[in-house]
Amino acid sequence: MTTMKEIEFILYVGDQEKSKNFYQHVLGITPHLHVPGMTEFELAVGVKLGLMPENGIARILSDHVPHPRLGNGIPRCELYLKVENAETYLERGFRAGAKKISALQSRDWGDQVGYIADLDGHIIAFAESERPTDEIESKE
Repeated sequence: MTTMKEIEFILYVGDQEKSKNFYQHVLGITPHLHVPGMTEFELAVGVKLGLMPENGIARILSDHVPHPRLGNGIPRCELYLKVENAETYLERGFRAGAKKISALQSRDWGDQVGYIADLDGHIIAFAESERPTDEIESKE
């Protein structure tokens, strides 16, 4: 069995600096890497969120796939982030220019979740568990 050493999710963004400012404000953390072509936020030990300019990845991907800018605003994935006080994250998102998708509400799977879209249309879900942690662990 292969064990992952680190996990990084990379979003392709139209403007790296604007996206860095957006995520820094919404997440309430500063990036641990911010250089031309890549910004990284450490979300948890071994889990990172990367921001890469669309034009940079387009050079790597070449003519093998459509340019990422052609998909702006089309939801293709979501970041599902379990946090304490999801409403605070949602509010920070709105102040930073996020589009409201869905208010914080109870979902069928046992979480309170609210959805926003970032500056490039990527979907971000901020969630809190409605069930006590010991109840979740006992069912696994």
